[in-house]
Amino acid sequence: MAKESDLYPPLKSYFEGLGFEVKGEVGPADLVAWRGEEVVVVELKLGFSLTLFHQAMDRLALTDDVYVAVPAGGRAKAFAANVKLARRLGLGVISVRTRDGFIEVHADPGGYVPRKSPRKIKRLAKAFDRLRGDPNAGGATRHGLVTGYRQDALTCARFLAVHGAASGARIKAWAEVPDATAIMAANHYGWFTRLSRGIYDLTPEGRRALADWGTD
Repeated sequence: MAKESDLYPPLKSYFEGLGFEVKGEVGPADLVAWRGEEVVVVELKLGFSLTLFHQAMDRLALTDDVYVAVPAGGRAKAFAANVKLARRLGLGVISVRTRDGFIEVHADPGGYVPRKSPRKIKRLAKAFDRLRGDPNAGGATRHGLVTGYRQDALTCARFLAVHGAASGARIKAWAEVPDATAIMAANHYGWFTRLSRGIYDLTPEGRRALADWGTD
């Protein structure tokens, strides 16, 4: 079974190959590499943990160049998520293949500026604009989070409860729900039933939903 001490020799050799003088267990640091005025600190652990990140963040008081080092392997998805977290914290990540000492640098230390996704921002803006009011101000409601889609579905249900069976076009015009026909046809919540082409009515589940969700 690998030990933390198994990670040290390959890391020492790696940084010495870059021209650093390397020493272990210096003050609070597991490994310190020094080259002129450049100081690198590496925290060694057998796996990612909150403790490892806390220790590494504490070392940022010593230098901006702080790495966490862990054995190579494990679940790729979890490893990638931890590398992403390290980047956001300004930490570097190194893996050590213990069977042969192979070193791989997955991230270098430094300030992290995430790339913005115009597609995701547009989707967020659409969801924000579609949501009427602030129905989730206190977190999840008694029956779950309110989305813009659910609000539109409830508007359709209320219209049917008051006016009886109707077409999506009528609800779109009267209740201002542009996707009324698509919402009732998809029937994600089981609230609607199709009576004939384009005509829908409420199911018992739909009437119960109106009682559960109220009329706001």
